[in-house]
Amino acid sequence: MTAAPAAGMLAPARALALAVPALLLAGAWGFQLIGGFYPCEMCHWQRWAHYAALVPAVLAYLASGSRQLSRGLVLLAGLAILASGAIGIFHAGVEYHWWSGLTRCTSVALGGGDPLKALLAAPLIRCDTAAWTLFGVSMAGFNALFSLAGGIAIWALCLTRPAR
Repeated sequence: MTAAPAAGMLAPARALALAVPALLLAGAWGFQLIGGFYPCEMCHWQRWAHYAALVPAVLAYLASGSRQLSRGLVLLAGLAILASGAIGIFHAGVEYHWWSGLTRCTSVALGGGDPLKALLAAPLIRCDTAAWTLFGVSMAGFNALFSLAGGIAIWALCLTRPAR
């Protein structure tokens, strides 16, 4: 088998490993910057897992000449995406009051000038309250659904494609 077709066998997994965190982060940032929905502490945890997934996903493209290395990097990205999904499940459970959260509520200081005045005027972002829902599913819930589905698909693609 030649190098090009073998490298192409992981192409769908590599594409998903890059697209899933990039699109979910774009959505999160869109909700924040355009919609004014500021993230709580647990929202940031979910984002950090997606940022972490982007690093091996990009490196997998750079290492596409080495099938084993590329596959390992894609699997690592998939693991980080799954971690974000797991955090999303926990966060959604906190929002729906199925269990208690681990954090205190957070606040985002906006604007310049007097830092104390900005901090006192900043909105309080609660981890146990869904800022937005669609059909009863919060943003944390959607992150969990998309992250878990994407992570499972990435792993399934990697593990069902020959790495020769």
